[in-house]
Amino acid sequence: METTEGKQYHINMKKGDVGKYVLLPGDPGRCEAIAALFDNPVHVTQNREYNTWTGTLDGVKVSVTSTGIGCPSAAIALEELVRIGADTFIRVGTSGHIQKDIKSGELAIINAAIRDEGTSLHYMPIEFPAIADIDLVLALQRAAKKTGAVHRTGITQSKDSFYGQHEPQRMGVGPDLLNRWKAWEIGGALCSEMEASALFVIASMLKVRASGVMMVHGVDPMPPLDILLQTAVQALREIIAEDKANGRAVDL
Repeated sequence: METTEGKQYHINMKKGDVGKYVLLPGDPGRCEAIAALFDNPVHVTQNREYNTWTGTLDGVKVSVTSTGIGCPSAAIALEELVRIGADTFIRVGTSGHIQKDIKSGELAIINAAIRDEGTSLHYMPIEFPAIADIDLVLALQRAAKKTGAVHRTGITQSKDSFYGQHEPQRMGVGPDLLNRWKAWEIGGALCSEMEASALFVIASMLKVRASGVMMVHGVDPMPPLDILLQTAVQALREIIAEDKANGRAVDL
C-alpha cells in the first residue's frame, strides 16, 4: 500500500531510502545507537513505531528500521521494506531466557523460531517451519567470535503476550502456558521474544533472507547492549563481504 507520494503507508519510505541490508530492532530508541556504528548515518524518517536511519558499511548502503513490539508490526515493516528493495534482515533485540544456565548478557543467535503467535498463521499453516537464513546465521557466528561476545546458536520462542510469559499464574490459561513453557525448555529453546517467527516465515515466502540475534536477559540485571549492537553490525559486514565474493549484488 502506497501513499499519494509513492511512499509505503506505514514505514513512510520509498525506493532509495534504505539499503538492501537492514537491521531490525523493536525499540525506535535503539535505532540511533545502531546507526552510530554505520559510516555517514542519516536519519530518514519516523512514522508510528517505524524509525529509520541509513548509512554505509564498507561502501555499501545499509539501514536500521525499528519494528515496534510484536509480530503484527514486525510483519508490516518487513513487507514494506521488501517492496522498496531491501532483501537481507537481521532482527536485533533482547529476550527472556528459557534455558536456566544462560546468563544475562549472553547472545542467542537464532536459527529457528517456535511459532507461538498468531500473525504467521495468516501467511502459512502451522506445519510450515520458521527457519532463519543459514548464511546470516553463519555471518552472525563469525561476527560474535570477532566481537568476543559469549553466544549460543539455537531456537527462540516467539509469543504474543509479554505478561503471559512473566505472570502466567494469573492467566485463565495459566496451566497451559506453564506446560508449554516446560516443553520449550525440554526441547532446548534458548530464549523467548516476540517477533522472529513471523519474520522468518514471511521472509521465506518473499524469497529474502532473515535471521536474528538476541541479548538474553536472565535473573541478573541486563548489561549494556553495546556487544549486541556491535555484533549485529559486524554481521552485516560479514554478509556484505561474502556477497561481494560470490558476485551477489550488494547495493540497490
